[in-house]
Amino acid sequence: MIRLGKVALGVVPLVALASVTALGQAQGANPDTAVTAEVDSQRLVTPTADQTRTRSGGAAFAMTNVVRRNRIIEYRRRPDGQLRRVGSIRTRGSGIGTDLDTQGSLRLSRDRRFLYATNAGSDNVSVFSVRGARLTFVQKIYAGDQPNSLTLHGNLLYVLNGSVAGNGIRGFRVARNGTLTKLRHSVRLLSSPIAVPGQVQFSPNGRLLLVTQKTTNVLLPPKNAIDVFRVRQNGLTKALPRRASSHGLRPFSLAFRKDGKLLVVESFNAAPGRSAVSSYRVSRKGALNVKSGSVRNRQTDSCWIVITGDGRYAFTANFGSGTISSYRFRPSGKLRLIEANAASTGILSQPVDLALSRGSRYLYLLLRGTGAVATFAIGDGGNLRPMGLVRGGLPVADGASGLAAY
Repeated sequence: MIRLGKVALGVVPLVALASVTALGQAQGANPDTAVTAEVDSQRLVTPTADQTRTRSGGAAFAMTNVVRRNRIIEYRRRPDGQLRRVGSIRTRGSGIGTDLDTQGSLRLSRDRRFLYATNAGSDNVSVFSVRGARLTFVQKIYAGDQPNSLTLHGNLLYVLNGSVAGNGIRGFRVARNGTLTKLRHSVRLLSSPIAVPGQVQFSPNGRLLLVTQKTTNVLLPPKNAIDVFRVRQNGLTKALPRRASSHGLRPFSLAFRKDGKLLVVESFNAAPGRSAVSSYRVSRKGALNVKSGSVRNRQTDSCWIVITGDGRYAFTANFGSGTISSYRFRPSGKLRLIEANAASTGILSQPVDLALSRGSRYLYLLLRGTGAVATFAIGDGGNLRPMGLVRGGLPVADGASGLAAY
């Protein structure tokens, strides 16, 4: 994605398009060692006994990504899907204050007991336990140079390091209490030193690890690439990735369906009306076989994507157009555009991260331009019905990044 204040090869930054409206790292301690954490949260309401006892209502979490005192904003999900902001908690780390330009900076564990957050400005990852909409700080651990995307599978967590000084991946073991321990000898460089990666993601079976590359490398074929690492039984990846070809220009983010079929968003360097999504069948060895190539949505700077739990629909957030596009994802892996403008959030709303509620009844969208989170009900045929906005806690047009929900 092209952002003000960020460097992109050969592309002029877009002017952002306005909206609808307890364990922790001790100071100076070994970054892999956890110590008892102090309480550090701000609550807007006092949860009732019933609210703190159950997770069934659901919740959402967004990250401020500010340079000083990075925070996670907590939202409780009401039965009708709408969100209510209930508080925030410090990550004990630092954001970078500008766009992370990645997908997956916040990740919930599969059982929704733990939340993991990147602190790109302080080079660590924070771990929280989850009870309803309430987070409790558990751990902070060193995670390499500018961690900005996370992926989980079983007891493995991998981090994407997006520093221009050396982009790559590194792994961690996840304990039953959610804490992380570094996986020795897991650091791997990407296939290109100028990759400017957009996301790291496990395949559903955990045997492959994919990383998108947002830059075009004219010296290293293919020019537009997705790195595919094969994962061994010990959790380590092979030393060198397979450099697979992206069908379209500037692959930004990706999402797997449960059957292993893959969708990749292509921003086409934010060229007006040129964004697209390609679908692939992925072989056991990591070859990407195109099913539908660059299905255009006639929007600008599409970057984020989610697939509903039943695998039938996909939605993209289009930063440059201030819209969401909807797609039909067929069992065969073929992709069809449903609506180019399935929902509009305003020309300067800067829609970025997407997240789905448990059961995929509701879609949530982080609006960086207005510091808000929008809610949409997902109807039959993949149509979207606006359910309102919740504001407060997030910076306005100043780098908020990361959204997770259940």
